[in-house]
Amino acid sequence: MPKSLLVVESPAKARTLSKYLGSDFQVSATVGHIKDLPQNQIGVNVEKGFQPSYRLIRGKSKVVERLRQAADGVDAIYLASDPDREGEAIAWHVAQEIAKGKSKEELPKFYRVLLHEITRSGVKRALDAAGKLDKRRYESQLARRILDRLVGYELSPLLWRKVSGGLSAGRVQSVAVALVVDREREIQGFDAHEYWVIRAQLSSTEPPEFSARLVRIGDDKAEVGSEEQAKPLLDQLRKAKYHITKVVREEKKRYALPPYITSTLQQDAHRLYRFSAKKTMSIAQRLYEGVDMAGDGTHGLITYMRTDSLRVSNDAIGAARGFVESNYGKQYLPSKPNFYKNKKSAQDAHEAIRPTSTNFPPDKVKQFVDRDSFRLYRLIWNRFLASQMVPARYDVTVATIMADDKWTFEATGRVLLFDGFLKVFKAEAQENGDEPPLPPLEKGKDLNLLSVDGEQNFTQPPPRFTEGTLVKELEKQGIGRPSTYATILSTVQEKNYVFKEKARFKPSELGYVVTDLLRENFPNVMNAKFTAKMEEALDRIEEGDAVRQDILKPFWEKFALSLETAKTDMRNVKQQPQTTELKCTRCESNMVIRFGKNGAFLACSAFPDCRTTLAFFRDDRGVPVVVEEQVAEEKCENCKGDMVLKDGRYGRFWACSDYPKCKTTRPFSTGLACPKDGCEGTLVEKKSKKRATFYRCSASPTCEFVLFGRPKETECSSCGNAYMEEKGRGKQKTLRCPKCGHTER
Repeated sequence: MPKSLLVVESPAKARTLSKYLGSDFQVSATVGHIKDLPQNQIGVNVEKGFQPSYRLIRGKSKVVERLRQAADGVDAIYLASDPDREGEAIAWHVAQEIAKGKSKEELPKFYRVLLHEITRSGVKRALDAAGKLDKRRYESQLARRILDRLVGYELSPLLWRKVSGGLSAGRVQSVAVALVVDREREIQGFDAHEYWVIRAQLSSTEPPEFSARLVRIGDDKAEVGSEEQAKPLLDQLRKAKYHITKVVREEKKRYALPPYITSTLQQDAHRLYRFSAKKTMSIAQRLYEGVDMAGDGTHGLITYMRTDSLRVSNDAIGAARGFVESNYGKQYLPSKPNFYKNKKSAQDAHEAIRPTSTNFPPDKVKQFVDRDSFRLYRLIWNRFLASQMVPARYDVTVATIMADDKWTFEATGRVLLFDGFLKVFKAEAQENGDEPPLPPLEKGKDLNLLSVDGEQNFTQPPPRFTEGTLVKELEKQGIGRPSTYATILSTVQEKNYVFKEKARFKPSELGYVVTDLLRENFPNVMNAKFTAKMEEALDRIEEGDAVRQDILKPFWEKFALSLETAKTDMRNVKQQPQTTELKCTRCESNMVIRFGKNGAFLACSAFPDCRTTLAFFRDDRGVPVVVEEQVAEEKCENCKGDMVLKDGRYGRFWACSDYPKCKTTRPFSTGLACPKDGCEGTLVEKKSKKRATFYRCSASPTCEFVLFGRPKETECSSCGNAYMEEKGRGKQKTLRCPKCGHTER
């Protein structure tokens, strides 16, 4: 019988640890949290010191029973859930459930184990350093959970009454949506200004030719704002004499970046591979929990991936330096290890994200993991190795050139002298090589003018957020913590407050309205600085410098007052919808913006006398524009009116334009025949409850054929079927025949 029980969160982690630990240990998994606040009520007693009412999560009673049985007869229970606040809460809840109904004498000893890396040596170190459960960390997590519950469960019903059913608000998610809304309005209100870049193509007595940019006109900065200014200036510059007045040549260094933390890993994974934050963390979790590498056994390949610390253990630094010296040479190794400073706000609970061992370079791991896991592991590996390498060195030359002693030009040349850390991190570091070198130049030397050209440009608005840049902004403003970034980004999309267009976030109409209402009525909750201060307060609880109730009470007192005021003062969007300047196509009344299960739409203000509805979008200036309706060739079978394309809850469909007088509808067909022999149906487009598009036979339920990939009108080379099913993305994209199963790339 095992002497000890080790409890982790993930079954995959449990399998890995079982291979490291002998028969003295039984390893069991909780599969995430086992207890939480109830779903159908607020679950927090404010009058009794914000006392939470935790309950077992549905489906977790069997898990708890299994843990209790495993705990019987063991000498010690090691609680090894993830080494963060959420993991601490899981550890406490497991201990509470195992202890129920038992006296102190009957209970085994509980130990808290922090597994920062899942390797044989890492697990041994963690077990040797096992300590007590951390009450302060648990209290910090509890305070966050209660804060989020108070805000979410009080604001959400308010939004249901004032805007639309099924909405939600959150202490952090609503601020994240506000960032996207504010950026979009900044873009909409941006006024582009014209400017011209003037360049001269010059040559000296020795090659190569080179380009210089106009930087000053007289003593003033060169600012050319129109073609009317540029043309006469170009004419004068073409007649001018050019000579060198100054040459500065120096060696510059480019230093390696520190190893990854959660936010920077999510940013680079999105920039390089277009991974969502959620996908990045999912892959990193698998790499952390362990990969089966056949003859080498199962190994956790990276350290814990939810961290804001740049700290690295001395052993890991030593291993990295040894790898660099043996594989790249002494010239790539700094005389002393490189160390990086944390931000003041960093909790420093874990190391930076790094490989657990230099014995598993990416090429060795590649055959045991999928393509995306390999790319993320290689990224972590390269960044960590680069962080312990010497800087890259460049020879940079800057020449100042005068034209007729009136106009100042500058030319820059840059040559890489030594690649340093770029030896392993060149592509990832966005290193595009050398700038064109300059020829030998001397002060006072005349130059030959080959040509002068002007390029018209316009100032650009700030870019919309990508997943990577939004994470960067959240981190910059102190909103959320490493463990929350992926959840925040997923939630704001799932709630339809923002959506992606060309991989960049835009706010939905719902996002605009909810942000404005919350900002007007709950300025503190929607204030990024206030949210950041609350994060700092939670950190103070963990550090022992604050008590949970002392943080929650002042927040609740202000929030409750705002809530009571908002119940009467907040604009009721259902009763007072926003009016637009667009006119109804039937009765010429103004159209108003309303919200339904499928989002925002335009409705006639004369409702219920006129029931006209239209789809719309906002243009670059934020003005509502009606989406032009697509009209079918076939007329309505009942009233002979036009059939127009609509987007409903379960996909697109054709509806009679004379609705509600005529309620005729037809499914939206692709026109492609069902591949099942003997079936005369066609594929119709549908959407699942989670808004995923799929295609099913129009003869359903008689015919059960369903296609989940997109049909592409490419004839199957095997059976001649008129279309193939497109699956995957990029290099992983394949075409599969739904009739014979033939696959092509």
